[in-house]
Amino acid sequence: MKRILLTAAVACAALVAVAQRADYRIIPLPKSEVTDTAHVFVLRDGMGIAFDAANSEVTRNADFLRQWVEEVSGVKLVMTPDDKKAAVRLTLGFATDKKSKKKKGQQVPSLTPQQEEAYTIAVTQDGILIQARQPIGFFRAAQTLRKSLPVKARSAADSSVELPFTTITDEPRFAYRGAHLDCSRHFFKVDFIKRYLDVLALHGCNQFHWHLTDNDGWRFEVKALPELAEKGSWRPQSPLRRAGLWDGTPYGGHYTQKECRELIEYAAERYINIVPEIDIPAHIYSALEVYPDLRCDVLHQRGSDQVLCAGNPKTLTVLKTIFGELCDVFPSKFIHIGGDECPKGGWERCPKCQAKIKDLGLKEDGKHSLENQLQTWLNREMGQFLSERGRDMIGWDEILEGGLTDGGLVMSWRGTKGGLEAAKQHHRVIMTPTDFCYFDYYQLRDHDRQPPAIGYYLPLSKVYSFEPLDGIPEEEQQFILGVQANLWTEYVAYPQHVFYMLLPRLDALSEVQWCRPDLKDFEDFKERLPRLKRFYDRIGVNYCHDME
Repeated sequence: MKRILLTAAVACAALVAVAQRADYRIIPLPKSEVTDTAHVFVLRDGMGIAFDAANSEVTRNADFLRQWVEEVSGVKLVMTPDDKKAAVRLTLGFATDKKSKKKKGQQVPSLTPQQEEAYTIAVTQDGILIQARQPIGFFRAAQTLRKSLPVKARSAADSSVELPFTTITDEPRFAYRGAHLDCSRHFFKVDFIKRYLDVLALHGCNQFHWHLTDNDGWRFEVKALPELAEKGSWRPQSPLRRAGLWDGTPYGGHYTQKECRELIEYAAERYINIVPEIDIPAHIYSALEVYPDLRCDVLHQRGSDQVLCAGNPKTLTVLKTIFGELCDVFPSKFIHIGGDECPKGGWERCPKCQAKIKDLGLKEDGKHSLENQLQTWLNREMGQFLSERGRDMIGWDEILEGGLTDGGLVMSWRGTKGGLEAAKQHHRVIMTPTDFCYFDYYQLRDHDRQPPAIGYYLPLSKVYSFEPLDGIPEEEQQFILGVQANLWTEYVAYPQHVFYMLLPRLDALSEVQWCRPDLKDFEDFKERLPRLKRFYDRIGVNYCHDME
């Protein structure tokens, strides 16, 4: 009996030891990781983090690392910027870069955005050395260590962690790694948006596509047109989607420009750019209710054909006012104008729109209808307006239908065909096809086991299988900037529901965005996923527990 008890005690001790050992096989998987499991460095309370205190950006990342180590493992590190013998050291610059600069008569090639995010982590008997070309690399490295550490029970007395010796070299595959959130159909408060940004940062995302306006609510404050937010952000009631009924309860809310700037700063500290979207010329009923003179005279009732009147001179004036303030608030190089699902029936019947087509001299060309060409003219006007402010226009792939505006970026959502066509024309593309990237779809076949979704079926395995460059000729692959997940919220009203729809599918897409295809293996991914789910449990983020 004693032998049995002793054996059980030894087994339990072994389990505890394993649980307190770091594992670098994280999500997304680093580009290169060589680990010696026979040797470990023990990280303990009171050990120091050394960094360049004169650099505020480096200092902020060192403090992120300190916070995250304690959050996950309980180990309390100390900020010791001047301690050259500290257990954790952050150093700017790679030795290989310094050598290349010393070669006479040779110009140092400029870095790609991905190379600027590169970092290395070396764990040896001397501690943890983190090197990066730019401070952003420290942030990426800190996230890697954060996910590598064991999630320790909060009640555990011992707060030391064993880190096997390793050399990790990493940088992302794509420059644009995005995730989207629709805040028009349902409104989410600033504190939740911050948590959403934190989860994106955890997955290596660097772009947050913020869908701020749609038929169901105008969420961006325009100071020159205050009624847009004051009235356009509210609807008298919301649909009970599955029942086909309405709830009879007023619903609304909007973001002030001050709140937007607060979120922009918060995102920037986590190396995330916020791409704002004001959707035009369709999906704009919330604005047309406030300014009905902006709709075509032939459109009077709410319906799917509610669009801006392209022939009304006031339309461009109002749009430039709106997008002017948007540019004043958001520093993003990319500004999204929507452009999707624009019905043209009203334009076909509208005297003003038909007169505009005539004034512009638009002609039937056998490829693009006159009304599609009219939308392209509107896009070009807005694209030029944004270009004068140093911005690039993004639109959904419908902006190809009347001929693409020079300098515009295409988000290919109706499959990858739009992206293929845009890349062929040497336009930049972000791949976000419904079949792989629409996270408002069900993720399990059994709908009754899940919260409401818009329909369709997108399991974790299919998200993971996406290859954005399939079918793209090698010489045109450079125009594929990256990949984005989209989360529309017709059926998603609460924060925990948002995270349920997002996770773990964003885990799968993060490897599509970050990893080379040859590193991806779904069976291996499934083995790594439970550790990240334990981390979600620690930080209180909801997720779908099953996978298909």
